[in-house]
Amino acid sequence: MNTGTALRGALGIAGFLLVSEALGRTGVIDPYAVPPASSVLAGAFGLLTDAEFLSGIGSTLASAAAGLLLATAAAVPSGLLLGTFPGAERAVRPLVEFLRPIPSVALLPLALFALADQGKTALIVYTSYWSILINTLYGLRDVDPLAKETLQSFGFGPYAVIRRVSLPSAAPFIATGVRISASVALVVAVSVELVAGGEGIGTFVGEAAAGNRRDLMIAATAWTGVIGLLVNSALTGAERRAFRWHRAHAGEGAA
Repeated sequence: MNTGTALRGALGIAGFLLVSEALGRTGVIDPYAVPPASSVLAGAFGLLTDAEFLSGIGSTLASAAAGLLLATAAAVPSGLLLGTFPGAERAVRPLVEFLRPIPSVALLPLALFALADQGKTALIVYTSYWSILINTLYGLRDVDPLAKETLQSFGFGPYAVIRRVSLPSAAPFIATGVRISASVALVVAVSVELVAGGEGIGTFVGEAAAGNRRDLMIAATAWTGVIGLLVNSALTGAERRAFRWHRAHAGEGAA
């Protein structure tokens, strides 16, 4: 992100906060229903020293990371398998297209009551799995067929071709899928905590709402957005550094 883009983003946020504050102070928006921006900001900075909230951040991030790691470990091998054997993909594709659009919130009761303590992790894995799987399949379609045929002509089997050509070529697409799924994992973790309780940001938000501390509720929710932005930025930066060769190749192809 260049300086100009960051500056425009900061100005946009500042403008939104000023308008929100003015609407609250003038009574256009009920300040009880939606606290003024100044109250929310004060609460947000206060949360930085709140041990319970900081502990909740750690718990939420740990759950999201564990679910994302398991989803990656499941999605990449299955994507490589389906992408390497077209017949298998055609057989499984209808099931994938049926399961993938199901909203995660619709599965909350099943995850929480049928799967008990493992429900949060299971739901994170399920919802994070699909983006990684689909991006793996897209990456395999971008593999140079000549490179595969060359290896095969030298007697390399399917698994050697996957390891030497398919997986390295699909890696940038897989990284994009992981980055997308990281945001999904965070959203699902907080959603489950809102409903089921336990430790985490979602539980803190729910308790603040129950105690009519709407300033803290909005402040904690805002911090969730900030955390999601930081995670996405970190993964984007790592992706750019790791796959510079892919960006250069894509630029040459576009030219």
